[in-house]
This record gives sequence, C-alpha cells and structure tokens, in this order.
Amino acid sequence: MSLESRSDHELRQRFEMLQGVEHHKNELILELLSRADRLQEAYQKTALDHQRETQFNREGQLRERKLQDELRKLKSFMNRDPFTLVLIDGDGMIFDDHLLRKGEIGGKEAAAELWNGIKDHVHVRLPDIPSDCRIVTRIYANMKGLSEVCWKAGLVEKPSLVEDFYRGFTGSKILFDFIDVGPGKDRADEKITELFKLHLGNIQCQHIFFGCSHDNGYARLLEQYTEPMITDRITLLEGVPFEKELHTMKAKYSTLKLENLFRSHKINVYNQPLYPASQSLPQHPLHSVLDVALSPIHGGYQSPYQPTIGASTPSPAPSNPSTMNPKAPTWASAATSAIQIVSPPETPTPTRSSLVSSTEIPRNRMGQRIDPPTVYDKEEVDRVRKMKLCNVHFLRGDCGYDPCTHSHSKKLSKTEMAALKTVARMVPCRQGSACDDPKCMYGHRCPLSVPGRKDCSFGDNCKFERDLHGLDLNVVRTTKIGKK
Repeated sequence: MSLESRSDHELRQRFEMLQGVEHHKNELILELLSRADRLQEAYQKTALDHQRETQFNREGQLRERKLQDELRKLKSFMNRDPFTLVLIDGDGMIFDDHLLRKGEIGGKEAAAELWNGIKDHVHVRLPDIPSDCRIVTRIYANMKGLSEVCWKAGLVEKPSLVEDFYRGFTGSKILFDFIDVGPGKDRADEKITELFKLHLGNIQCQHIFFGCSHDNGYARLLEQYTEPMITDRITLLEGVPFEKELHTMKAKYSTLKLENLFRSHKINVYNQPLYPASQSLPQHPLHSVLDVALSPIHGGYQSPYQPTIGASTPSPAPSNPSTMNPKAPTWASAATSAIQIVSPPETPTPTRSSLVSSTEIPRNRMGQRIDPPTVYDKEEVDRVRKMKLCNVHFLRGDCGYDPCTHSHSKKLSKTEMAALKTVARMVPCRQGSACDDPKCMYGHRCPLSVPGRKDCSFGDNCKFERDLHGLDLNVVRTTKIGKK
C-alpha cells in the first residue's frame, strides 16, 4: 500500500475515534444536564417545604404565645379571691355554753375564735393555700328550734340570747353568716349537702372545713368521695365525738377540734325540770299490757308517715311490718314470746280523766310526752297486723293517699282498734317525747324501758333513741294544742 493510501486510512480511523469520543462526551453532558434538572426540581420542592414549615412554626409559636397569655390570665383569674369554706350544721354543732350565755358579745367572740383557729390550721397544716385566702363560714340551723332547745336545757336564761348570739356572730365578719332554715326535718342537711357538692368542685374554694360530727347521715355524703385529691381538700370539724359511721371513716380525712369553741357533749333537753313537782296530778296505778317486753324491728318496716318538726304530711303506714322484711322480728311477734321476757315494774300512770281531750297532751315534769296506756291482746295484735289496714285512716282519719294501698273499708271493733294502736305505737315518733301533735299515733318512749334507766334489754339494737328510755311516767300537767 502506498504512503498516501496508508495516511488516508489512519486519518479516517483517527476521525472515527474522535467521533466516538465526542459521542460519549455529548452523552455525559446530556446526563449531567438531566441530573441538574432533577436536583433543581428537588431543591425547589425542599425549599417550598422549608418555607411551609417555617410558616407553620411561626404560626405555632404565635398560637403558643397566645395560649400562654390566656393560661396566665386564667391562672390569675383562678387564683383571684381564693377562700376556704367552713360549713357547719348548727342543729348539732352548737357553740359552747359560756359563749351562748353572752348573747351578741359571745357571738362576736365565737366568730373571732373560729376565724383564728381556721387561720392557724391553714398556716400550719395547709401551706399550699395562699396567704391571702379568705374564710367563708356558713352555719345552717332552725333558729327557733335551737333557741328553745338551748333554753329548755338550761344553757341560756332565755331563747332570745341564742338569736342575739348568732346576730353577733353574723355581724362580726363580712363572710360569716348564720342561715335560719326554719322548721322541718333535714332542711339544714339538704342545704349543707348541696353547698358542699357545689364548692367541692369550685377551683377558688381551696379547702372545706365540714362541721358534721354529730350526724351519721353525712357519712352517706362523704363516702361518695374516695380519691385522695378530693379527700385532701376536706377537714372534718369535731364538736361532739364523731358518730359511729363517721368515726370509722374519719381516718381518710384530716380532723380539727377547736377547744372550748363547740360543745363536746350533746344537749340533754330534759336535764332541767320544766314544771315544779308541786303541780303533780293524782297518781293512779294502771296496768298496761303495752309495757310487756317487745323486741325492736331490726332492718324491717319503718312507717313512712311520721310527723316532722313544724309540719305533718299524711301518708299511709302499713300495719304489717313483716311484709317489708319477713325475716325481721317484729314487736308483735316478740310480744307472743313474753314468757321469756320479764315485764317492767308497775309505774304510776295518769288517770283516764286527764287524757280525755284529743287536744291535750300529757307530760311529766320534764316536759316529756307520756303515751296513754294501751291494753291489748297478743293474739289479736298478731291477727290485726296481718289485715293490712291503713293506720293513718283508722287512727288519725286523714290519710292523704288516693288511692291508698291499705284497707280503709273494714269496720273495726274496740279490740281491733286497741291492737292497731299498739302496732302503730311500736314505731318511734321522729319528734320523740317533744312531739306536740295530739293525733300522733307513734311511740314517744321505749315500752321496754324502766323509769330512771337509759337502757333496755335490747341495748344498742333498740330502735328507740336513748332519750326515749327511762322516762318518768308521772303526769304533772297537760299541754293544750289547737285542733288539727
């Protein structure tokens, strides 16, 4: 091959080689450009995400700052005007005698002592409560009833001193109030219960001091709250010793006893004679089969019709206790077993002539109501008890139920009426021996008790209160009541 032809061939090979290199270069450039496009797109997306996150964070910071401001304002509002509530049932938590006797001045002294006692307790035992926490006190009671009880018990010279006392108590502190609930069963209890529930969830109420040691009924209220965060906000005030049910649960709560401020013993209404012994009426012995030993109804029937303080609302009372609890022993059933029980000794009783008027109530020299004697046949009582008669209709004549679930239609003989009276007398009257309803058909003393003794053979199981045991059965006068 000539020199020229070899040179052309090499040039062509070189050209083709350069052509391949240029092709690879172009492919590389195109690939680089494509990758750059993808990176640019990813960058723009990331930039948008970053911008969105930045805006979200900025808005979140603004919201957080706003919420913090609102929370700060809310905390400031919640911490404004903090107070502790002193809630007292004044029918049972009664101030000490030496304060009551001073009237209005004693009320002011009692308010000062209560304020100082609560303040010191909060400072020592409850350091988390703000120092500017105010003390709000509410005492609920029946003013008229409380005044008369204190007077009859000899705690004050006249009932108006108790009114003066609470006037001084209320006027001494702006946030101290005595509220007169008037006569009526459970009026104070119901108001206190609702106020307790209302303030227990009130964030501004830092603590509740609860004066209720005298009444087992408040155990029903307190047993609803078992969480420590709630029980830690309650302190039980002690006046008289805690009743049985409250005593068993007081370990869950802190307690406070302010010495010489509240009475430590219940009032005995009958510790002072109301009438001189010289007014005694002639005494005549009269045997009453009602005084045969009778056993209490334990967990059985309790008549719904019983007079309450200041008001009387008729309602039917079943005459058969065993229909409510067939296994519960009844007074009548115990009467049929009198062979095992000793009748109490004979006691002087009033003459029939002194009990003739239906508007007169016989009372002893302590002012306690004395039930007229009732003579009955044991077998007849058991038979009448099963007749399902309406006690209210036959014994009072004012049954308010229409229709009534018990019989009104039967015609009763004198013997059956006496037996029905005995059945009704086995249920304690809620007003006890202070009852002034001349038509009341319930028992005002334990028929098992012996005069002068505050117990009976059934001990703590007797459904009659201790004050309804051992009554003096000598009638010295009768109280005339307007016709009802």
